Amino acid sequence: MIEVVRAGALCTVQDRGRPGWAHLGVPRSGALDQPALALANRLVGNPPDAAGLEITLTGCQLRLPAGGTVAITGAPAAIRLAGRPAGFLSCVPVPAGAHLDVGPARYGVRSYLAVAGGIAVPPVLGSRSTDLLAGIGPPVVRDGTVLPVGDAPTTVDGPPPADPVPWSAPADPLRLTVRLGPRADWFTEAALRRLLGTPYLVSPVSNRIGVRLTGAPLTRRVPDELPSEGLVLGAVQVPADGQPLIFLADHPTTGGYPVIGVVDDVTGLAQARPGTTVEFHGPQRGPR
Repeated sequence: MIEVVRAGALCTVQDRGRPGWAHLGVPRSGALDQPALALANRLVGNPPDAAGLEITLTGCQLRLPAGGTVAITGAPAAIRLAGRPAGFLSCVPVPAGAHLDVGPARYGVRSYLAVAGGIAVPPVLGSRSTDLLAGIGPPVVRDGTVLPVGDAPTTVDGPPPADPVPWSAPADPLRLTVRLGPRADWFTEAALRRLLGTPYLVSPVSNRIGVRLTGAPLTRRVPDELPSEGLVLGAVQVPADGQPLIFLADHPTTGGYPVIGVVDDVTGLAQARPGTTVEFHGPQRGPR
């Protein structure tokens, strides 16, 4: 098991999520930085769908009463085991009862911890992910939370080696490919040009549900009310104040504000701190 001594600002159990349930009003959830969690699982020999911890900004402190092997990826942080420095982006054997400290993120927002055997909380709709909006899955990790761990993979030579992955600071500006629609026609031509030609900043009022941006407002051509429509991961919704909002893993499945476009890949937003510059551009056209 894992005993959580200090949970930090926001610590949740996440895996690859539960896609395929939007028709029942259940978002996909899952780790915001999927490649980071996948790497952590690979480092400790877990299958790619194993659950780990998503640790936000301020780090956490854990204790493994029976010991185990962990790996920390994502946003870089100082790792200390029993008071001594330990490795980031590598397997860390944890002796029984030792305290493991994951420090505050030096860059980015979210660090990921995988433990050999995976976190074995009961799955809900095929996933062990915490969904902040729908309240599905395990509760948010708190100080004193005890999390069960599955059986560690048994190999003669330990966990299989993972490909080395050089880490670089999150991009700033962060360039996002956006495909206009389905309600781009509700906005003025000037608003569409503004979206694709003006930088925006990540607002502090952002979380796993969505990233709010601040910048030039996007003015509407159609002032009517819009009945609720389906929302997908990466949808760029524009509320009444004209400031775009990009939906992430815990997004609602329906919404009543028009969606001006959809971002192809939101992975970079998982590590985008408040104040990060975001630039939108259209998809590149290949040769005909």
